[in-house]
Amino acid sequence: MKRLIAEREKARLGGGERRIEAQHKKGKFTARERLDMLLDEGSFEEYDMFVTHRTTDFSLDKELYLSDGVITGHGTIDGRTVYVFSQDFTVLGGSLSETNALKICKVMDQAMKVGAPVIGINDSGGARIQEGVRSLSGYASIFQRNIMASGVIPQISAIFGPCAGGAVYSPALTDFVVMAEKTSYMFVTGPKVVKTVTGESITDEELGGAHVHATKSGVTHFVGENEAEGILLIKKLLSYLPQNNLEEPPVALCSDPVDRLNENLNSIIPEKPSIPYDVKDIIHSIADNGEFLEVQRQYARNIVVGFVTFNGMSTGIVANQPNYLAGCLDINASRKAARFVRFCDAFNIPIVTLVDVPGFLPGSAQEFEGIIANGAKLIFAYGEATVPKITIILRKAYGGAYIVMSSKQLRGDVNYAWPTAEIAVMGSMGAIEVLYNRDLNAIENPEERAKFVADNAADYREKFANPYEAAKYGYIDDIIEPRNTRFRIIRALQTLSTKKDVNPPKKHSTLPL
Repeated sequence: MKRLIAEREKARLGGGERRIEAQHKKGKFTARERLDMLLDEGSFEEYDMFVTHRTTDFSLDKELYLSDGVITGHGTIDGRTVYVFSQDFTVLGGSLSETNALKICKVMDQAMKVGAPVIGINDSGGARIQEGVRSLSGYASIFQRNIMASGVIPQISAIFGPCAGGAVYSPALTDFVVMAEKTSYMFVTGPKVVKTVTGESITDEELGGAHVHATKSGVTHFVGENEAEGILLIKKLLSYLPQNNLEEPPVALCSDPVDRLNENLNSIIPEKPSIPYDVKDIIHSIADNGEFLEVQRQYARNIVVGFVTFNGMSTGIVANQPNYLAGCLDINASRKAARFVRFCDAFNIPIVTLVDVPGFLPGSAQEFEGIIANGAKLIFAYGEATVPKITIILRKAYGGAYIVMSSKQLRGDVNYAWPTAEIAVMGSMGAIEVLYNRDLNAIENPEERAKFVADNAADYREKFANPYEAAKYGYIDDIIEPRNTRFRIIRALQTLSTKKDVNPPKKHSTLPL
């Protein structure tokens, strides 16, 4: 018994007091402290505390540490089971060894059997060089499990330190990545290699810091000011997610009235179509208690995605953002929304789409970089999704972008429009230039030309750019008063809760990657 107690104390010290102190000086918590913050008190059950590496090369047999640089096991968050691993930077820089990888694979395998989320906390210098190919095979084994778990159990990665080289691909294969400002970074090749190969001088932060991945690459989904905030974000995120793909999302207690009216919504859309507004004001108005967990907040800001609850029901939101690039769809926005839609569909989370989109962003840069293939990803995601899909057209819904944003023809279940909706092949001014091209060319006087365009644009809007034309053909199920939006969404979600829709049998789809 005394030996057991002593060995456990030794394991809990990781790389020793001096290295723990060094970790704290960097503004970072230790692997065990992070798990204490993440899991319900007293719920953690640790696996493989007494594991050590098996390497004798390069005198590594003289550096044996219990747990071998990663803490693994399971616990609960708000009473719900999760499996966890937390890399320990105080032990050989948290480097991945053969046994280290086996520990991680064990909890991932167990999570799949049980049907519970996996949360990985990354803080590692990468592969343990002294172990060579055994370390690399360890990464490959983890990647394979990430792939098999995809769409089966939620996978969340926290980056609370370095994550470099091949190590970055495990977080990239998971559903959500959380980083902390100033102490987290991810890159395939570090600044030294970049300097050697390209001559470019760049810092860790500039190459792969949290801000870079939140704004430029889109690799990370959430950024916390520090590790504590990052852990709170993980807990909040999990509150919207089911345990696995065979379960329904949790239903929260809701004190917000179902029939609460939002009078402000009746006047939130500006009279002039060219004037922007913030779609997040609408989201906060209709969601339970105004709460909205936005995903990838700083990336592709022309589209907004995230989680809300409606009468306690977890729901994914996808909304065009007129405040940024006029809400146009571009490559990054299409990819961002497509990934989010597919996640929601995989885990039985209904999707509400708020539409105000003038079209796809024009320009040679977008065409050369593949807006066609990337826009197709969003079409594919919506068309493939079998969860309840509710669409509300707020203002503009033009051309191909109307089709993409969960239209009735992409199996939208309930499609509503506000009276301010404009549904047409293109905007009225552009349409007039196409329809009356010859007449316009014959008018030389600029004032007469402008009056001709204005008069005919008004006629075009009256005939085509309104929700009644679409409603006439059944493409819109109803035109609703904006202030009733919350009530209509909740009633639709309740009605669709027993929806059954299946796709044709197949090995897998050939998504336009």
